Amino acid sequence: MKIVVLDGYTLNPGDLTWGPLEEIGDLDLYDRTDPRHVVARAKEADVIVTNKVPLTAKMVEALPHLRYVTVTATGYDMIDLEATGRRGIPVSNVPEYGTDSVAQFTMALLLELCHRVALHDKAVKDGEWASCPDWCFWKTPQILLKGRTMGIVGFGRIGRRVGELAHAFGMEVMAYDVHRGSEPSYRPFSWVSSLKDLFSKADVITLHCPQTPENVRFVDGELIGCMKREAFFINAARGGLVDEEALAQALNEGRIAGAAVDVVSEEPIKADNPLLGARNCLITPHMAWGSRSARKNLMDTTAANIRAFLSGRPINVVNERYLKGRGIPA
Repeated sequence: MKIVVLDGYTLNPGDLTWGPLEEIGDLDLYDRTDPRHVVARAKEADVIVTNKVPLTAKMVEALPHLRYVTVTATGYDMIDLEATGRRGIPVSNVPEYGTDSVAQFTMALLLELCHRVALHDKAVKDGEWASCPDWCFWKTPQILLKGRTMGIVGFGRIGRRVGELAHAFGMEVMAYDVHRGSEPSYRPFSWVSSLKDLFSKADVITLHCPQTPENVRFVDGELIGCMKREAFFINAARGGLVDEEALAQALNEGRIAGAAVDVVSEEPIKADNPLLGARNCLITPHMAWGSRSARKNLMDTTAANIRAFLSGRPINVVNERYLKGRGIPA
């Protein structure tokens, strides 16, 4: 069986092993693949493994041997689910691998907004403390999280873990999710029935929802306009959820206190992205997921996905509705 990995570098830049996949079949490994080369590289593939390289309907139709696709991520918006389903090709993702990594990174972004540690480290090394007439100083307001409100959009695994960490800092937690699920045990906690309610009441707003065709750029000027002037906005989910022009304008006009994003609408970030020049905006390069432990979990689950498919019982299938009636167990 031929397994083709289209973009393996970010998953394994050299600190992991591809052994779990090599044990399953004949592995062709590419660090990166231009979309123009997908068909040529995967023409003999039974299984395609991809993270961000797209698999369009045209590509799917041009790959006669393809039987299965597994995404080395939770998001799968780069795959044409209808086209794969039409061919009877299950598509799987990895629904849980980096919950703690992303939650921890979210809090790191928040703490940097609160304390600007890097800015003060640079100030000390530039001699500002040595020349200071007092024994201490700070260049930005130092913000205590205890007693403030964390608003979480998307209360799945990651959102819930962020809520637990926020609670540990003494914050009140409120959440918005179309599928509420169970309520956490800690207090104070509350569900909100509308996004406007959450954006207007929270001191910190953080996104942990998937991107779908229905919610692209839902964080728009109107919603941002509901935020408190002293509020922070954090996005470690998907860049396409946010109207970046509206966010940059709110930051530059001082209508919100700051933002931190680990994702943007086009990645790698383009030189004309408005957030690059926005005031009080921290930007990191989509790295929240990237701890070695999380990537090891992702590698192992990807191998488990392939093994389950070969056993005739695919797991973590995300295109079930397009497979129904085609005799494909999902």
